[in-house]
Amino acid sequence: MSLALKLTGLTKDFPVGKRLLGPPRAVVHAVQPVTLDVETGETLGIVGESGCGKSTLARMLVGLLPPTEGAIEIEGEALNAANPAEFGKKIQYVFQDPLSSLNPRKTIRQIMDAPLKNLHGMAAPARRKRIAQIFAAVNLREEFLDRYPHEFSGGQAQRIGIARALAAEARILILDEPVSALDVSVQAQVLNLLADLKTEFGLTYLFITHDLAVVEAVSDRIAVLYFGALVELGPAERIFNAPRHPYTKLLADSAPVVGRDLSAPEGKETELPDPLNPPPGCSFAARCPRATERCRAEVPVLEDKGSGVAAACFHPLEG
Repeated sequence: MSLALKLTGLTKDFPVGKRLLGPPRAVVHAVQPVTLDVETGETLGIVGESGCGKSTLARMLVGLLPPTEGAIEIEGEALNAANPAEFGKKIQYVFQDPLSSLNPRKTIRQIMDAPLKNLHGMAAPARRKRIAQIFAAVNLREEFLDRYPHEFSGGQAQRIGIARALAAEARILILDEPVSALDVSVQAQVLNLLADLKTEFGLTYLFITHDLAVVEAVSDRIAVLYFGALVELGPAERIFNAPRHPYTKLLADSAPVVGRDLSAPEGKETELPDPLNPPPGCSFAARCPRATERCRAEVPVLEDKGSGVAAACFHPLEG
């Protein structure tokens, strides 16, 4: 199967405490070298705690942030960040908050027109026909086109956000927490819609979320990020049922389950690593019950642990 997306050594650093002259006082390594392949038609789930680098990674993929190092290839072509239009034709972003991502001063028709006009140079009749097709695909009435974003519910606004991404005719969608701001019943509608659209348009999804139940249900594979690094990668049915990395097990144990008492899997004294002063070795060592001196001195690399699962751990859990 062909590759929709290929990342090679992708990193992102943010300077902290800039000076008028000389280097910054410190650097935050928001995304450490990530190498990853995503197959055409796949749904790759990306999970991790807040601040682990999920959204930073996603924003690099669509050209909103330039990578510090590394390369991005979409459908075999290396994309140039200096030409954002080339990104837009191939990959689009569906934002977490649908209402804030839509221009409140423009009608939905104007919002939908923009990618068709700016990316593809379509004439007005062709734009009207294309918008009507997309609105039908996302189950929205054409009369909505002459309204403004504030006139819609969260679920309707998210459908409009998805429709705008489809208008660009991109084949890869970055879905950044696409249902977290919606009611549970509306979440199910949007997730079913995304599944139908994937089949109808032959799309590839990168699905970013903190909801483990959702990501396991919709994903073919799952990538687990911690402290900006990829620590586990494998089939969705195995990642949370038989995790190999202790951090993945911590995430699974932290998820609330109906009928089970809410209890933290870690003590209150647990400290997260300091991004301005990262620890040597494995960044999860201070929180890991299996950590040894080797873990605190060496950085583990992502390697195959069997059953199609790769983990960055010297002492992986039994699969």
